[in-house]
Amino acid sequence: MLNFLRKQFALSEQGAKDLLKAIGACTLTNISLMLPVGILYVLLKGFVAPLFGEEAPEPKLWAYIGVSVAILVIIFVLQYIQYNCTYLASYQESANKRISIAEQLRKIPLSFFGKRDLSDLTTTIMADCAGLEQSFSHYIPELIGAVISVLLVSIGLIVMDWRMALALLWVVPVAFLITVGGKAHQDKINLMNKSSQLDRADVIQECIENVREIKANNQVDNYLEELEQYLKVSEKVSIKAELHVAMFVVSAQMLLRVGVATAVLTGSILLINGQTDFLTFLLFLIAASRIFDPLSASLINLAAMFNSLLQIDRMKKIEEQPIQTGAEIENYKGYDICFDHVGFAYNDGETVLEDISFTAKQGEITALVGPSGGGKSTAAKLAARFWDVTKGTITLGGMNINEVEPETLLRNFSIVFQDVVLFNNTVMENIRLGKRNATDTEVLAAAQAAQCDEFVNQMPQGYQTIIGENGSTLSGGERQRISIARALLKDAPVILLDEATASLDVENESSIQVALAHLVKNKTVLVIAHRMRTIAGADKIVVLENGKVAEQGKQEELLAKNGLYNRLWSLQSQASEWVL
Repeated sequence: MLNFLRKQFALSEQGAKDLLKAIGACTLTNISLMLPVGILYVLLKGFVAPLFGEEAPEPKLWAYIGVSVAILVIIFVLQYIQYNCTYLASYQESANKRISIAEQLRKIPLSFFGKRDLSDLTTTIMADCAGLEQSFSHYIPELIGAVISVLLVSIGLIVMDWRMALALLWVVPVAFLITVGGKAHQDKINLMNKSSQLDRADVIQECIENVREIKANNQVDNYLEELEQYLKVSEKVSIKAELHVAMFVVSAQMLLRVGVATAVLTGSILLINGQTDFLTFLLFLIAASRIFDPLSASLINLAAMFNSLLQIDRMKKIEEQPIQTGAEIENYKGYDICFDHVGFAYNDGETVLEDISFTAKQGEITALVGPSGGGKSTAAKLAARFWDVTKGTITLGGMNINEVEPETLLRNFSIVFQDVVLFNNTVMENIRLGKRNATDTEVLAAAQAAQCDEFVNQMPQGYQTIIGENGSTLSGGERQRISIARALLKDAPVILLDEATASLDVENESSIQVALAHLVKNKTVLVIAHRMRTIAGADKIVVLENGKVAEQGKQEELLAKNGLYNRLWSLQSQASEWVL
């Protein structure tokens, strides 16, 4: 049973156990609500029996009061237990699920993120997990608990009078069949609703990320008009989804009420013919109110559970994604990076790299250059195993990086990419991210080497200044220098620089080149640059074009070949002489 619940609802082992407890608690709570019916039956029997010439039991008022109080205590205790088993447990499972998905996303190759947009993943982690929380605190335990309790009560009613029980309960399976029968239709419209919500979220997120460009190009009115269209579509589909669900649920709920009518009709006939007594007839009518109320809510919960299963499927798709694995033991023989006939494609039929072979040696600077789209950044990211190669091998110190656990591998890399990522924290803590246990002295030394002092000392709180979301209070060059300081602090044996100096002025770029030069000793440095002068002194230059190695060697050798590198060098030299 635990395995079924875990598989069906994407639960942890503890979550499945908590769900079973919640179902049991809901079942017992529903049954406890039938206890007052029993007390009422006994009490009425004492009043009604003399009317039919039967001997009435001696009334024991204090006994009735005592039993009633005991029943109230039982109901209170069971509802308290139900609350703890549903709400509190579901909150914990929802939190665990968010952490589980985040951990899974951390281990999935980055190629996955190229196929799923950010708002979709955010919706899964936040909204879908919130839906899971709602399901486990309301829908699923209350639904199953109500069904089990009704089955148990139904057995008792059948024992009392199977004819009245049949007249009362025949509508139950029919009502559930109507709701279940509409599942396929509900799933279709709910998927449309989810899709429209994601489209709406995409447009809103696009505005937040590109508000500067929207304003700069006078596109505010056009954007708002587009957003309004998405909101209208989303509203229309949401209403349509609610109506389609209501069509099945309300029809089933109305049918449940027919059960009361058939019970009254059947009971009246049996009562007239002397085949049942008035108290039994009355008991069934009272039981009807206690049975059909939870069942009516169960039909709503059933429809809501169908929608929850769609959200659970979205989470399952993430959890079932293959993750990057490998050994946590490293046995490197130096830190040379060797590409051996490497091929790579983000998607089938879209080759990015083809038969790439070169070696970036330890203690040397290896530069990757070439036209845009040639595969330079992809090659650098493959070296750090952000993706896994499609064919061929990449080794670090003789070890196939595909056989090393990614986080273990990345301990050996200091990386500065063109797109800098900073956090809404102090300058000091953003740099310390490169080495979590670094002292303030070490952080300041790295910052000074990356030429951060110049602008940080002008800030109100210096290195304790909060820099905003992704460093929103900083210029592009300042953000990049903090990123370089972070890489310097980590002091890893392999350094990847992807356009690391692209946002710096000539003076700071020269200063940082000097700082980086100190790191080259006994380290492997892989540099990507479009400005040829920044890599003129590289020990090896690998020229990539259309995903292939066009040529490689030292600058003097490449210029002498009069090939692609020579042409790129000439074009940049001409561009540097251009003036307004």
